[in-house]
Amino acid sequence: MENSSKFRTPLVTHMYTADPSAHVFEGKLYIYPSHDLVNEGLDDGKGDHFKMKDYHVFSMDDIGAPCIDNGEALHIDDVPWASRQMWAPDAAYKNGKYYFYFPAKDKDDIFRIGVAIGDKPEGPFKAEPNYLPGSYSIDPAVFVDDDGKVYLYFGGLWGGQLEKWQTGVFVPGDENIKPGDDGPQGNEPALGAMVAELNDDMLTFKSKPIELKIHDADGKPIPAKDKDMWYFEGPWMHKFNGKYYLSYSTGPTHYLCYAESDSPIGPFKYKGRILEPVVGWTTHHSIVEFKGKWLLFYHDSSLSGGQTHLRNIMYTELEIADDGTITTIHPYD
Repeated sequence: MENSSKFRTPLVTHMYTADPSAHVFEGKLYIYPSHDLVNEGLDDGKGDHFKMKDYHVFSMDDIGAPCIDNGEALHIDDVPWASRQMWAPDAAYKNGKYYFYFPAKDKDDIFRIGVAIGDKPEGPFKAEPNYLPGSYSIDPAVFVDDDGKVYLYFGGLWGGQLEKWQTGVFVPGDENIKPGDDGPQGNEPALGAMVAELNDDMLTFKSKPIELKIHDADGKPIPAKDKDMWYFEGPWMHKFNGKYYLSYSTGPTHYLCYAESDSPIGPFKYKGRILEPVVGWTTHHSIVEFKGKWLLFYHDSSLSGGQTHLRNIMYTELEIADDGTITTIHPYD
C-alpha cells in the first residue's frame, strides 16, 4: 500500500466510533464498531462514561474507498434483556445468516454477551430474547477456523468486570475499591481472555469457557505487574501460515500486543507489540486480510481533541513477515 500513513485518518467523521471489528463479507470490507455518544460523564475507571446505545455498520468496496454508513443496525431498545452500555461488537457468517455479537449490561448491571441475527452483513439485526447462556464480561470476538469450528473470545478487566468472575460466578465486591485491586497482583499470573467454541446454532457454547494462557519467552505466565505485556481487553484472533495469533490491548499502558500458538485455545507465547500508544486512553482493534493486504483497524481520539470516550476508527496496512512477525506501528510517524 503506497503511503499507508494517509489511511491513518478518521474513517468516519459524522459520528464518534470505536472498537472496529473488520471482516470481509460478499467481497467488501464490513466494519462493526461501537458508537460513542457525547456526554458529560467523568472517567471513574469503571467505564461509566461510555454510554453507547446503538450500532451502525460501515462498509468499504476497496482499500482507500469511501467508508459508507449503512445506518442503524441494532438499538438497545430492541434488546429485551439489556439495560445500558452497548460496547465493542463483532460479527460472523454461518448457516446463511449473519450473527452479530455484542456486550451490554443486563437488568442487574452485569455485562453479558448478546446475539442478533440478520440476512445481510450490514443488518438490520434482530436480537435474541436472552443473552448467550453462560456469557459474561465484554469484547466478543468471533473466529471461524478453516475446519468450520467457531470460537468466541471475550473478556475485559476493570469496567469489563472480568475480575469479578474468578470464582465462576459473579462476585460484585466492594464498589469503593480501586479498579483492578480485586484481580491478581504482583507476580501472580495475570488474568487472560476467555474462549469457548460455539455450537452450530451460533447461539450457545459447546462447552464452558476457558481462560487463555499467555506465556513469556521463558514459558512463564505473564505476571499481573507486567502491564506492558499483560492482557487487559479487546481480544482478536487471526491465522497466518497455520499459526494462531491472539492480539489484545494492554489497557493502562496503551499497547496492542500479540502472542502465537499452534492452537486457537492456546497456550500462547508473547511475541511483541503491534501498535504503540495512540491519542486517548483505550486501544481496541481488529486484523483482517483483504485483497492480498493485511490491515489493522483501530481507533484514537484525535477527532474529539483527545476526549477518551469520544473516539474515531481508522486503519493502516500491517506488515507481517513469513514467520508471522508483525512490524510494530508508530501511529503518527
